[in-house]
Amino acid sequence: MLTINQIKNNKEEIIKKLSVRNKDFSELINKAIEEDNNRRAIQNELDATLAKSNQIAKSIGLLFKEGKQEEANNAKQEAVQLKEKSKELSEKMNASKNNLQKILSEIPNIPHPSVPAGKTDEDNELVREGGTIPNLTKKVPHWELTSKFDIIDFELGNKITGAGFPVYKGKGAKIQRALIAFFLDEADKAGYKEIMPPLMINEASGFGTGQLPDKEGQMYHMTEDNLFMIPTAEVPVTNIYRDVILNEEDFPIKMTAYSSCFRREAGSYGKDVRGLNRLHQFDKVEIVRISHPEKSYETLDEMVAYVETLVQKLELPYRIVRLCGGDLGFTSALTYDFEVYSAGQDKWLEVSSVSNFESFQANRLKLRYKAKGEKQTKLAHTLNGSALALPRILAALLENNYTEDGIKIPKVLQKYLNFDVIN
Repeated sequence: MLTINQIKNNKEEIIKKLSVRNKDFSELINKAIEEDNNRRAIQNELDATLAKSNQIAKSIGLLFKEGKQEEANNAKQEAVQLKEKSKELSEKMNASKNNLQKILSEIPNIPHPSVPAGKTDEDNELVREGGTIPNLTKKVPHWELTSKFDIIDFELGNKITGAGFPVYKGKGAKIQRALIAFFLDEADKAGYKEIMPPLMINEASGFGTGQLPDKEGQMYHMTEDNLFMIPTAEVPVTNIYRDVILNEEDFPIKMTAYSSCFRREAGSYGKDVRGLNRLHQFDKVEIVRISHPEKSYETLDEMVAYVETLVQKLELPYRIVRLCGGDLGFTSALTYDFEVYSAGQDKWLEVSSVSNFESFQANRLKLRYKAKGEKQTKLAHTLNGSALALPRILAALLENNYTEDGIKIPKVLQKYLNFDVIN
């Protein structure tokens, strides 16, 4: 969340930078400034009322002592009126503060200068690509392969729960477990501390990382307890540091977590949701970094390079794109997406987003740090990335490695399995 001081000190610049998102935020910006001015005016009136009330309270005893009964009673009556006025002003102040917070929470993060202009994913900028697209004699989509080899059952999942909740069976379940172990082992080697977080979060956690109010309709909500199923492990893991003041020497903070993720995916229709392409429940390994502001873009580059090693080790053809303003997430300042080639579908599938949120999440989380020799705290920077999301990775692995003899398992996964081919 942007601070009101950021907005008031750089109003025109912020409006201009936010325009890269293909939306005019000037009305919200002006509303925030107007509400802050209103809050300040109420605060000034409240301060003056309290000061006068204190002054009268001190005079009442003196007036009684001097025998000025009538003046003392008048002062007491005025003090009661001032107390009532102070109460009304305090209520107005709280309402104004809450309204200001609501307005600020609707303003997205400022895009980094390198974010390209554009409206949709077609305007994203190719950064680099690697690997070799397989030259297959027969291209088969993964939903046919999973049925052929009886490793994932979409219909059974539909029976048990509903569409978007597949059942992994036999070698399908084993390769899923192998991918999770591989991703966690690689994160451990790279210095990430493993976390096993809760799969449900409270409202404060959802607000802290920006899922609320922006993505409220996309999360599964247990209304009776007001808890939400996590859309990604980023949310509980980052919230470990909500309301925390770090020391400068605590950086860098590196965490990883495996979790099931739950997304309603409301409004998703058509061929792009078939099979493993878009699920309501899926597995993912996440990496989260908390960084010193001066090093967060260096950290982002490290994270991108790390995720790149994962797709390389899985021998998948890939490309890295920089998201344009229209495709950029609400909380992100800069995001790189990883896409892998899916031979059976003849298309690129997004498997990871690696983002720098700068101080946007930290402000919502009240996540600060104290520099050496300084009393005043500053906002830290937060970053996260998928490393990796399993469904589309698995889809590409199945499709790209299909042969007449079965589906070959990449070498890097074979040590986690008791087979090297699915047949």
